[in-house]
Amino acid sequence: MPPLKSLKGLSVLIIHPANTDGQILVDHIKRIGCRAEAQWPIPKAIPATTDVLFLSVDHEYRTELSRLVRNIDGIPPTTVAIVDYENPSTLELLFEIGALAAMERPIRPFGVLTNLLLARGLWLDRIEQQKRVTKLERKLSSMQRIQKAKSILMALQGVGEEAAYQTIRKQAMAKRVSMDEIATSIINANELLHSIRNDD
Repeated sequence: MPPLKSLKGLSVLIIHPANTDGQILVDHIKRIGCRAEAQWPIPKAIPATTDVLFLSVDHEYRTELSRLVRNIDGIPPTTVAIVDYENPSTLELLFEIGALAAMERPIRPFGVLTNLLLARGLWLDRIEQQKRVTKLERKLSSMQRIQKAKSILMALQGVGEEAAYQTIRKQAMAKRVSMDEIATSIINANELLHSIRNDD
């Protein structure tokens, strides 16, 4: 779970009717040390600078909620849902909007911080997992390009796999670039040669 000090200064958007529950939530979020802004009705999109989203979830507004989620570009903010009661359709809607925590109405100050910390911790874990997956995907793509470049050199120069690997490695060291960049250059050059031959 992230430390309390990590919540200070977060940009929190509260999409909730302008009533007592909404005001309690705004006031408590500010007391925690976050920057809070309230909006209603449900907007078509949220600012890209939003770190945390507290979202009133009601089936009456399902169309607007779905549109809001679809219009989020990039990584969605930490989302905490505010609901009246639990039932299968409500849970389905929570999954649809990507909520990481949920609070029941009427809103009480006790529980706001807990849900915020829980949701923020899950969100940070998800971001780290995405970074690791992206890194692994890049590494795999790089290995595949190097393997393809080795195959090209082996076919063109009539050398073995180790010799082809060493050629790529030496070129990368000499030019002070990655082996992946050298492999990409070899692949691109080979494709260009094939294209020229086909045009002839």
